[in-house]
Amino acid sequence: MNTTDQAVSIGRRRRRRHSAAFKAEAVAACRQPGVSIAAAALSRGLNANLLRRWVVEAERAGAIALPAWPTPSSDALEGTRSFVPIALASSATESVIRIEVRRGSSTVKVQWPVTAARECALLVRELVR
Repeated sequence: MNTTDQAVSIGRRRRRRHSAAFKAEAVAACRQPGVSIAAAALSRGLNANLLRRWVVEAERAGAIALPAWPTPSSDALEGTRSFVPIALASSATESVIRIEVRRGSSTVKVQWPVTAARECALLVRELVR
């Protein structure tokens, strides 16, 4: 069926106008932690690029202050796991590439200096072929 011959009369699309309160609410929603501009725009029936422009304009005008990320209290952290960075001491064993290949009851162990990693990779590629 050819639909190019059928004319559909839908009238002219008009540019929508949004109130300042609506824009401010949409921009404020974007500033919430964990909320993407795309999700905020979709939930309000807006184009994400339009909402992004409103956010940039509001930031330039100084109309909104960026919210500080909330810092959880020690009570809130009880029972939760968090990342704790640990400094590791450098050792001489880190400068060696170790490869262990087991086939049946045989085991081959190779130690290769990190400074010659390229040559080690070439050797492994040839062995795997």
